[in-house]
Amino acid sequence: MTAILEFEAVARLGSFTLAAHELGVTQAAVSHQVRLLEETLGVRLFDRLHRAIRLTREGEVLYRVVAEAMQKMAGVFDHLSSSVKQQELVVAATSAFSQFRLLPRLSGLQEMVPQLQLRLATQMFNADLLHKDVDVAIRFGNGKWPDGVATLLFDEEVFPVCSPRWLAENGRPATLSELAQSALIESDSTSEGWMGWSAWLHSVGEPHARLQYAFRCSLYTDAVQAAEAGLGVVLGWGRLVGQQLASGALVRLPLASFQPTEAYYLLLPHGRSITPEIQALIDILRAELPISRSDAAAQ
Repeated sequence: MTAILEFEAVARLGSFTLAAHELGVTQAAVSHQVRLLEETLGVRLFDRLHRAIRLTREGEVLYRVVAEAMQKMAGVFDHLSSSVKQQELVVAATSAFSQFRLLPRLSGLQEMVPQLQLRLATQMFNADLLHKDVDVAIRFGNGKWPDGVATLLFDEEVFPVCSPRWLAENGRPATLSELAQSALIESDSTSEGWMGWSAWLHSVGEPHARLQYAFRCSLYTDAVQAAEAGLGVVLGWGRLVGQQLASGALVRLPLASFQPTEAYYLLLPHGRSITPEIQALIDILRAELPISRSDAAAQ
């Protein structure tokens, strides 16, 4: 273990001298431990150049594993030695779900579970459980995935929305055909079942409409902000833009709506169960408004 710790310091700092200074030992002692490790493994871990050292391929492989293990150990030590015991819950979600559904409800979650420390792993595409440090993932889809067990959160409804300013300046489209020729705002699909304007119009009975785009972007969060700024009409995913509709920042155009067969789910890795903390997260995400501890107890 001594040799491994001293190897990690040398590889991280790129210097036997700096590693010895950090560890409080002599450079000769560090060099001896690294050579002992090389002899034990039967491989050379460093290329010793004239004024520098460089990890060999074998050294890089070992360093990646050792560094990751030490980071995990440090995290466990920090957690166990904390004077205030907090339980960390790592939640993976898309940026749209995080910004529009989860973040506005964090204060309610903290009130319900004061000891819970939430860490949000925001992802551009559908959140996954590939990273072992993710406790739960929020997904939109059919609820059937091989890497975990899904719990239904809520369904979805998709309809056009715009800002009051845009509506006042341009008037309300009377038909779906007129809507298609309005200033449309489009974002890239980042989730299974996520639809754009073409698919939505096809689903509500206007399959051959010619589309007029005013703005396109990668993230749905940007598309919603563009609509709030009065750039045009965006597809409103009702479970995400409820706060904007309630505040009046966006208004719904009552032309048509579509209810996908897909829905939002909370996904747990196989072998994990729903703890009281995870149940509190489920409750707060399902709530249309942030709920307090007393509200949660009444449900």
